[in-house]
Amino acid sequence: MKIRIFEACLFILSICSCSSGTVSRPEYGKTVKIAKEVLLDKIKGGWAGQTIGCTYGGPTEFKYKGGIISSGTPIIWYDDYCKDIFEQDPGLYDDVYMDLTFIQVMREHGIDADAVKYAEAFAGADYKLWHANQASRYNILHGIMPPASGYWKNNPHADDIDFQIESDAIGMLCPGMPNTAAGFADRIGHIFNYGDGWYGGVFMASMYSFAFIMDDIPSIIDEALKTIPRGSGFHSCIADVIKYWKAYPEDWTRCWLEIQKRYSDEKGCPEGVFNGFDIDAKINAAYCVIGLLYGKGDFFKTMDIATRCGEDSDCNPATAAGILGVIKGYDALPRYWTKGVEKCSDIMFPYTDISLNSVYGINMKLLADVLKSNGGRVEDGYYYTVVQKPEPVRLEQSFEGVYPVERRVNKFDLGTEKSFEFDGCGVVLMGMIRKDGKDDSDYVARLSAYIDGEKVEDFDMPYDYIKRKYDIFYKYDLEEGHHELVIKWLNPQRAYAVQCKDLVVYSRHPARHINPYEKEK
Repeated sequence: MKIRIFEACLFILSICSCSSGTVSRPEYGKTVKIAKEVLLDKIKGGWAGQTIGCTYGGPTEFKYKGGIISSGTPIIWYDDYCKDIFEQDPGLYDDVYMDLTFIQVMREHGIDADAVKYAEAFAGADYKLWHANQASRYNILHGIMPPASGYWKNNPHADDIDFQIESDAIGMLCPGMPNTAAGFADRIGHIFNYGDGWYGGVFMASMYSFAFIMDDIPSIIDEALKTIPRGSGFHSCIADVIKYWKAYPEDWTRCWLEIQKRYSDEKGCPEGVFNGFDIDAKINAAYCVIGLLYGKGDFFKTMDIATRCGEDSDCNPATAAGILGVIKGYDALPRYWTKGVEKCSDIMFPYTDISLNSVYGINMKLLADVLKSNGGRVEDGYYYTVVQKPEPVRLEQSFEGVYPVERRVNKFDLGTEKSFEFDGCGVVLMGMIRKDGKDDSDYVARLSAYIDGEKVEDFDMPYDYIKRKYDIFYKYDLEEGHHELVIKWLNPQRAYAVQCKDLVVYSRHPARHINPYEKEK
């Protein structure tokens, strides 16, 4: 009998770690035990960290494109700063209220809600969106449902950062369960993105997942990267960050420079092609990882470095600070930062009925449902999660076999018809509906697109900013050669104009720029 009791004790010890739930390396298949108060503290740390990081980096967003923010450049912060932003510029928190849209859908329809429920919830919301989010919203409102709504041939912004900055909530429902997080990411992330754009969300959700049960930052990054398939640009980029961090462990700017030299050429987002602007998921994910590695567990340094890497410099520190907030827990975050966020913790995030103080409990309840659906349990004030061995998701590549070769500046109105000649296999025409005078959001421009004399598409362009078409026209699968694109405006009205912006041309062959004088000879 004594032997059996001893064996039972050994078994219990084998499935349960300390109540904090944190280890330096995960033991796959083991059950980790986390006390309720510890879990709640980590959830609070994640949401508060994300909010603080977004607020801190907000004033710098896309003001530093292709360059770092020097250490001599001050970044504003004061005790009432979060509260002031909530009241005066709540749209800054787009990555947070998109997270909360997912939470609201799960709260109403359960954790098994299908992709259509998420798609309809965000597409019908009143908040402003950009890039992959807005392109997929337009798709959904016009009957192109997920996963087609995020596929690169239907969405020029498929590799953009959008899902990456909205996947925090997924990771905070899946402690120690990166594959479960990847399953949610597959269902939700392909609403907006594909390829590297989707991998950004899978990777970030996985880091959050491991942050609940691990406290060694390099190991968390290593484990999360196992969910991303080798051979993808995203995997290569993050692997190179780790490589250059090891080579230059005390100089984050050198690591940043090496990544910049290799991954800063935007291929998808037409606004970034041959431009300093870079909203690509993988390089902005690299900035998050640089912040986490070089921050060495210090909350301010992590957030500050992720911000000073530039580009999307509010979303990147939000993600890095959120992950670190889960690792450390709210109570371990410096009071200098948390006292500011506490001033707005009962204010509803814009377009939601959820505040910081209310999301903590909602997160706990949904997390319990996820645990129970994946072999875990909640018992006597403890949450038990079975640690999953991370498996790589499937390999997929956006903009496969096409390369941007020309960017043409257009600063004119379409009129009722405009022709564009180009040489290649694909084209994106950027633009918008403009109006002089009083707004009338009900107007919808109707246009037709012709390639080489044949109609390829009829489409709408709503003037309403919420429902707008993000780019006028795009097509990537033409035969390589000379083409003529004609856009016709079918229902012109005097007060409106179709404002043409830049045109990007794609080819089956990478660009090879030569001296135009030599070309003439």
